[in-house]
Amino acid sequence: MRVLLTGSTGLLGAALVQRLLERGHQVIAAGRRPGHDARLGFARVDFADATSKHDWLTHLAGIDAVINTVGIFNESGAQRFATVHVAAPCALFDACAEAGVKLVIQLSALGADEAADTSYHLSKKAADDHLAALAQHTALRAYIVQPSLVYGEHGASSVVFRMLASLPLTVRLGAATQLVQPVHLEDAVGAIVALLDQSEPLQQRIALVGPTALPFVDYLATLRRAMGLGRQYVLTIPAGMARAAATLGAKLPGCLLTPDSLRMLMRDNTADVATTTQLLGHPPRQPQQFLTDPRTARTLAQLTWLLPMLRLAMALVWLWTAWVSAFVYPRQDSYALLERSGIPAALAPLMLYGASALDLLFGLATLFLARRHRSRLWLAQAALIGFYTIVIAVQLPEFLWHPYGPLSKNLPMLGVLWLLYALEKPPVTERGPTWNT
Repeated sequence: MRVLLTGSTGLLGAALVQRLLERGHQVIAAGRRPGHDARLGFARVDFADATSKHDWLTHLAGIDAVINTVGIFNESGAQRFATVHVAAPCALFDACAEAGVKLVIQLSALGADEAADTSYHLSKKAADDHLAALAQHTALRAYIVQPSLVYGEHGASSVVFRMLASLPLTVRLGAATQLVQPVHLEDAVGAIVALLDQSEPLQQRIALVGPTALPFVDYLATLRRAMGLGRQYVLTIPAGMARAAATLGAKLPGCLLTPDSLRMLMRDNTADVATTTQLLGHPPRQPQQFLTDPRTARTLAQLTWLLPMLRLAMALVWLWTAWVSAFVYPRQDSYALLERSGIPAALAPLMLYGASALDLLFGLATLFLARRHRSRLWLAQAALIGFYTIVIAVQLPEFLWHPYGPLSKNLPMLGVLWLLYALEKPPVTERGPTWNT
């Protein structure tokens, strides 16, 4: 088949591209920019603007099937639910009916039904209903696929869930059951591709779910066990506090906890697994089978929250040192140490407060500098610590042999800085342009 696929760079879209090509289908990716895969055709369409069927008709000549996987979880800039989830897909569906496309598969979401009460679900439902009405009154065949939580190794939500599962403590937001029925990405893709060859009649709205419904915190516990971690403690917070946290989360870019996501979580997200099993020809995999490389998953999940903790610790060290040096430690004692280090008495105040200002700058940069610039910051901090260590060891040897180890403690500091540098330095192909900015 010649398949027009929207959202080919998303989690499901990218996986669908590979599966469709493996099955011998010809794939035309619709989007704003062409990708790097020479096997794909390309149709230049921007969902933020393609709200008329005439925007789509020129791209549908010779197309047998259309799969729409475009979706956003939160609105931002020109990406609005009314456009991306409703106007553009409805225009595409109208164009498909007029162009004689045989099959349309709409990727919706479990919960986009009569009980929907969030902007996300309501916008998905509006497009689903429009497609269902078209299929009823035209020759267009349509499937509305409604997946539950989709687990993919590189999916943004899955990365967050693995991180939450790796924490020593997690929270239950309110006392609701919060049932979910996660499905693995490969199973979801396999079921969608199977619809292209489906000859037996199926219901128009298809729930894609895994075999097991379980509370969300139990899902996290399952991922935690799969990563080889021990028991996780659960703290239940009242529903009112959860709503307040969600309101705050809505103001943070990229935050998954918003008032809408909280309402979706409070509502059980489950369905019968029979249709998914029928499409796959076997039961979908269990959540405990989702991780193919538990050790790597555990390391990456823990680094997701441990690295920010290390950055915060480093920032506090620099800020605390700046404060103590400038305002707490006796000034005359500081001057005496500087003079013993070889600094002339006339320059001692400049060196003391200059060093404090540099420590303050390092602390603030550690907190706020963009990641692409931080690798140079770690090298600068390591160089300064190394310089201080050598000078003090030579000029003030009593600190080298002090029982509290004020100099020896610089060794783990240097180790932490090297770890941060190694994990945050730019890829080799980008290092040149990055350093020349």
